[in-house]
Amino acid sequence: MRVNRKEGEKLEKLKQNPMVKKLGLNRILLVCILVIMFVAFRAALGSKFPVGDSIRSTLNYVYFLGFLSLGVTFVIATGGIDFSIGPVMFCCALVSGYCMTSYGVPCAAAMVLCVLIGLAFGTFNGWMVSYMSVPPFIISMASMNIAKGIASVFTKTQSVSWPLSSDPVNGWFRNIVSYNGFPVGLIIFLAVAVVCGIVLYNTKPGRYILCLGSNSEAVRLSGVNTRKWRMLSYMICGFLVGIAALFFVATYTTVQPGYGDQYNNEAIAGCVMGGTSMVGGLASIGGTVIGVFIISLLQQGIMAFGLGKGQQMIITGIIVIVAVYVDVSARRRKN
Repeated sequence: MRVNRKEGEKLEKLKQNPMVKKLGLNRILLVCILVIMFVAFRAALGSKFPVGDSIRSTLNYVYFLGFLSLGVTFVIATGGIDFSIGPVMFCCALVSGYCMTSYGVPCAAAMVLCVLIGLAFGTFNGWMVSYMSVPPFIISMASMNIAKGIASVFTKTQSVSWPLSSDPVNGWFRNIVSYNGFPVGLIIFLAVAVVCGIVLYNTKPGRYILCLGSNSEAVRLSGVNTRKWRMLSYMICGFLVGIAALFFVATYTTVQPGYGDQYNNEAIAGCVMGGTSMVGGLASIGGTVIGVFIISLLQQGIMAFGLGKGQQMIITGIIVIVAVYVDVSARRRKN
């Protein structure tokens, strides 16, 4: 008991440290985990895990997965969930890309269309949850199938390839990811994360979104239009899913219908690992960013070990379970 009491006192002193309070103990621990993971992969794999290539591959994964995680953070903050983000991302990329390659739509217009499709799905999900009282789990499952169906029908089940960087007319759009080797995508992602943090913590809509997750009924009884703010969280999510689709095709070029499910758990794992509570009311944009880096680095390490997609899905699922269990345990101790 004395040992536990001393450990508790040390932990409490650590939490009260000005630097720790400013950065957040959870974020510091996540950064430490990220560094340890990278060192461990490098030590275990050696030449199979080259530093430069591994960092580039991790960043390429971070770009699109990061926007998915930022978007779903807003939804989870309200106490909701959205399992359609992965397929919707693919639907955005497939439909807008097909319009460009088959109907001659200019690249810039196709990019705008890509984001608008994501926003449309977010608006639909938010309207169904907020105004039609459809459970978030049900509507997200339905939207996932609708997104897959629209993408398959519209493209006639064909894969779609966006222009390569060597394309003299439309290759410029890949500059959103990298320009002469400079990671432009990382700058854009971090800038968007800062904006999301400002919106969530320093604006009225953001505060209402967080309050919805804490006590939706109390917020409603205080005269706040809870439906409007809950719907807004899904619209923000849909908008960021459309952005994620652009970064996906700017990195990997080709998209195939019927895919995208695997990125749902990874995006949710990133934001929950970062400190966003699955029951709502608590969200950490900074934690989500670090969590996304951890998930992305983990995927690169798994592939370097030669494990298949099945093993990757198992490990990601375990991470989600552990993250949710830690969140629930912390809530119980706090209560």
